Amino acid sequence: MLNSVQLLSDLQDVNAIGQSISGCLEPAEIAHRVTEALVQRFQCAFARIWLTDTDQQALTLVASSGLYTHTNGSFAHVPMGAYKVGKIAQNRVPFLSNYLPDEPWVKDRDWAIANQIQGFAGYPLMAGDRVLGVLATFSHTPLAPEFLEVLQMLCLTTTIALDAALQSQRTIPKSVSQSGAIALSDQLAKVLTSTQLMLVGTERDLPASMAYALLRGVELLTQLDCSYCRLTYGEQAVLLDAIAIFPPNIREDLLEQTASPLAELQRLTLWLGGTLTTQPDPQDRVFELTLTLPYGAATEHFSVSVHCQQSVLQLAFTHLCLQAGLNLKEMTSAKTAESNCQEVLLTDRLDIPSSKSPIIWIQHSPRGQIPAAAQAVVTLDIIPQQLYTVVAQVSQGQAALPELIAPTLSDREQEIMRLLSQGLRDRDIANRLHISESTVRFHVNNTLTKLKAKNRYQAVYEATSREWI
Repeated sequence: MLNSVQLLSDLQDVNAIGQSISGCLEPAEIAHRVTEALVQRFQCAFARIWLTDTDQQALTLVASSGLYTHTNGSFAHVPMGAYKVGKIAQNRVPFLSNYLPDEPWVKDRDWAIANQIQGFAGYPLMAGDRVLGVLATFSHTPLAPEFLEVLQMLCLTTTIALDAALQSQRTIPKSVSQSGAIALSDQLAKVLTSTQLMLVGTERDLPASMAYALLRGVELLTQLDCSYCRLTYGEQAVLLDAIAIFPPNIREDLLEQTASPLAELQRLTLWLGGTLTTQPDPQDRVFELTLTLPYGAATEHFSVSVHCQQSVLQLAFTHLCLQAGLNLKEMTSAKTAESNCQEVLLTDRLDIPSSKSPIIWIQHSPRGQIPAAAQAVVTLDIIPQQLYTVVAQVSQGQAALPELIAPTLSDREQEIMRLLSQGLRDRDIANRLHISESTVRFHVNNTLTKLKAKNRYQAVYEATSREWI
């Protein structure tokens, strides 16, 4: 049985593999890096990845490492539903066996015996309801049932990378990052049929992965009847701000529900090192979305050491860090804790040795005491997106304690507050900014909430006193 120490080690290996494929947009190269890592890090006899053909009728072998490295053998093309690999793709069910020579579906039993192949694990690569392919590993020794859990984490990371690579090849022109190419804003405007795109700042060349994320975001927003969309090229990042209608049957936080159409965009954003936030307005049944992608963030990852008292909490936050795209480091020992460590320490322990690493405190209860050394506090209900944001803040020297978090107004909210301070009505503001009155009310309501103001006059006063307008 796989013990907790081994599981943590395997999860860290999965994280390292994820780092190696981050930002890569060549499907075959992604698959090759993953199969190579499975052989080197998990001692697999050989590992393979098949990708589903465009007609969804067959799978093509694109990577093979270990005992066999060729991709043109008898299993180069597998019809959907044929052999075990085809059945895994068709039925979408992971499979593990430690008696491969005795399995009735094995094509050549003598081959398995001669090569001492005992274990087999296969996993479908699923992106939503789409099957991108199948990952399969073969081993000389029995595989622990828990290995499927490890494989699931690896397949999730691999699927995100493969999906981004495959989609970018289909939807983004090769010249997207070259001078003279079709401007990204023009591409977004063609996709965005429900409203007019606003462009702020001078456009610059973006990596294809970032351009795809923005295009995919606009596609999803169009499906949600987007009424406002703005693309901003800032000094450090490109931002996509939008307002759209809540999807049916979703009443809670859009980023906390796997059924949310934004779940895919959130995973892609985390993979690129960006942030995705939503601000709901239940009264009007609309929400504001902000997608931020720092330039060059695809290769920037923050490091975290997880050090919890309870093993279940240790595993839970290790999984959470992996889902957030964070780089896991080994737990800091007493000796190394005194050195100048750069990674963030995520812990609930009161007996942490003296450390120069920034500390994020895991708070079990609302009334729990916060250690004086903590730079940030997270709770047990935190989601990957939120954890990434907190780690990024702490890594960059910003405190994120509850009492130190000050609300900030977006550029649009400050702009509307300035116009309100001049005595303009909602209709006048809407006409001047070329937006609807409901959009103006949306931003005003958000501002009232952020400033804890009872009315517009108090909000204008608070914004002015803080020198935001």
